[in-house]
Amino acid sequence: MSGRDGAVALLLVNQHYYPDVASTGQHLTDLAESLARDGYSVEVLCAQGHYLAGQLEVPDREVHNGVQIRRLRTTSFGRGKHFGRLLDYFTFYVQVLVTLLFGRGYHGVIFLTTPPLLAFLGRIGCAVRGQRYGVWSMDLHPDAEVASGMLSSRSALARFLEWANRMGLRGADFVVDLGPYMKARLVAKGVSPERTATVHVWSKKEEIVPTPRDENPLVDELGLRDKFVVMYSGNAGVVHDFRDICEAMRALQDDPRIHFLFVGNGPRRAKIERYAREHHLTNFEYRDYFPREQLKHSLTVADAHLISLRAPFVGISVPGKLYGIMAASRAALFVGPARCESAETVAAARCGAVVDPADGNAAARIAQLIRRWSVNASELRELGARGREAFLSTYEREPNCRAWSRLLHDTWGSPRAAEQPGALIPAVAE
Repeated sequence: MSGRDGAVALLLVNQHYYPDVASTGQHLTDLAESLARDGYSVEVLCAQGHYLAGQLEVPDREVHNGVQIRRLRTTSFGRGKHFGRLLDYFTFYVQVLVTLLFGRGYHGVIFLTTPPLLAFLGRIGCAVRGQRYGVWSMDLHPDAEVASGMLSSRSALARFLEWANRMGLRGADFVVDLGPYMKARLVAKGVSPERTATVHVWSKKEEIVPTPRDENPLVDELGLRDKFVVMYSGNAGVVHDFRDICEAMRALQDDPRIHFLFVGNGPRRAKIERYAREHHLTNFEYRDYFPREQLKHSLTVADAHLISLRAPFVGISVPGKLYGIMAASRAALFVGPARCESAETVAAARCGAVVDPADGNAAARIAQLIRRWSVNASELRELGARGREAFLSTYEREPNCRAWSRLLHDTWGSPRAAEQPGALIPAVAE
């Protein structure tokens, strides 16, 4: 069961991994490589995909930065249709379960939540082979589907998925959450508080550097030299609400200084672009993702950044883009409930502002804030500096990967525990 040279063997399971641009894939890559540097024998099980919009094919197996990667060949219909996505999930589930039941044993397996309910497979592996596992809860299912209206909480399917989710979570040695509101939901599902741990998602200090706009080559490339740029960067998904943001763009249409730049993709993109066309907005553009290596330039094109979360998704989803904004030393404008992880992070770090739509007149308040910031450079610098300071101490990769290392050490042993006499290593069938 031991890994290379007697090291403790870990398996990390998620649909996305290097070189995938999906957020969960990027964070898992950072963690896996950090654990490999610590001395663990790390293997990743992910899906074989056509990454970077079909521009890059990757091998079924490779070793990258000390991590053994095994990419499973699954269907690749993507997000376009629900049936296609479910088929992608199913072909991934089957191969993961086969690996758990008939493959080698590991000291521990860590499941992420893409696709949903992977932890239920872990519960099966634990019941059949005694395979120990933990869960990194990036979001909650079927909570997300119920909150979005895709499922009724009273439907037979929702009740079955909730049962499977609870079974998977309750059987884990630990469940890592992203903050207090997610933790509360996990505890309500029957996970004991003692088996939860909060580890923030992160950005990397060397990857996102506070670059002044006049030194940023993308500013001129995008034609934004004389603009006050308000950016939304990342996935525009069902957890986000852009109604008030769009109305604020419309309210600021007559201010030639202010420009809204959306970067990324997602199911809400078409609706946002349609709104812009219908209202003839000239202060707006939407661009595809920039490569990850350009993050330090793409994020610092902006003077201020937008973040959004719909109220039903509090504790279900925690927008990780906030930490990149803080790393870039830019002001953050969060549009969503005042009582959630993101809003409380902005308030605690004093790195921006929170506009809760429940308080009314959200679009007008967003527009008013952006107007004020557009003529107050000193305020923006102070907001950005405080964000960067909080990022380095709490939301950077190194302190959070160290938190993961401590958790795994306490749960499954030190990286070389297999070589230590009397070390407590779980017995797993080969």
